[in-house]
Amino acid sequence: MTIRLLLVDDESLLRMAFRMVFEAEPDMEVAGEAGDGEEAARLARRLRPDVVLMDVRMPGVDGIEATRRIARDTPAARVLILTTFDLDEYAFAGLKAGAAGFLPKNTRPEDLLTAIRNVAAGEAAVSPRITRRLLERFAPQLMPGAPEQDERLAELTSREREVLVQVARGLSNAEVATALCLAEATVKTHLSRVLVKLGLRDRTQVVVFAYESGLIRPARP
Repeated sequence: MTIRLLLVDDESLLRMAFRMVFEAEPDMEVAGEAGDGEEAARLARRLRPDVVLMDVRMPGVDGIEATRRIARDTPAARVLILTTFDLDEYAFAGLKAGAAGFLPKNTRPEDLLTAIRNVAAGEAAVSPRITRRLLERFAPQLMPGAPEQDERLAELTSREREVLVQVARGLSNAEVATALCLAEATVKTHLSRVLVKLGLRDRTQVVVFAYESGLIRPARP
């Protein structure tokens, strides 16, 4: 399968450098480029890329709002946020807006390529543990007020809710299986049902959902 990419950055030289890296890969092609978030959302609707490589700081519509629009209008396109630092408020905001993951801009090319392939395959670009560290750090100030109980939780069985909480804490399927005295295959089945019932795409979104719905609360400093 060829992974079709949309490159979004207001620096044309950076887009050119990314294009050279990606077009050297036999399983990737650059479907388009955008210099701002408005154009990114429009091109995503027209080009239907598999992965959108998204900068966050751009004039006009920024990368966070563009991610929100793409997640809403082109849900099959997976957004990978590029941030200045590995744990910052832009990464948090990007995940909350619907991004599949985030990476710092100084990520090595081979690691970036791996992340793109993972995201295109439906996996998260960052581990749930890293996502939880991010949420613990920024959720208190960026998610003010008491979390709202999500009505979709009523669709989950008690076991599915237990699996959701353990995954949101950053545990692997094997670790969840040990914690709940289940077979790993059973955990995978429960997690798949959780994703379908809640309309979530991956484990990273499970972590975000758990914090937004109040199932997990940020630790007090």
